[in-house]
Amino acid sequence: MKKHLLLPALAVLPFLFVSSGAKAAQCGIASWYSHAGKRTANGEIANPAGFTAAHRSLPFGTKVTVTNIRNGRSVVVRVNDRGPFVKGRVIDLSKAAAAQIGLVATGTGKVRVDGASGSGC
Repeated sequence: MKKHLLLPALAVLPFLFVSSGAKAAQCGIASWYSHAGKRTANGEIANPAGFTAAHRSLPFGTKVTVTNIRNGRSVVVRVNDRGPFVKGRVIDLSKAAAAQIGLVATGTGKVRVDGASGSGC
């Protein structure tokens, strides 16, 4: 009798560890850019006052939370462009988004991007 209960339980076990589809965090360097008036990769006109970002692989329209590791400040941005194409950088922010988390003066900074798939932090 116990064998009959054990086999179905073992068959279900692998499915308990399947990913729920939740995205992990991605950590690295963020920078900011201002291409005011130029078209982004998704065809929008770049707006430095908007809360937008460039990411290499996230689908356009994806919203992610970017947190400055140094000061703990966060901002939610919408992906509307591709980049950055500099080694070690994980996201490019609009000027407004960078200002919100304190990156304008330094130009770059270590961040955590929640909602992006990555190797974790």
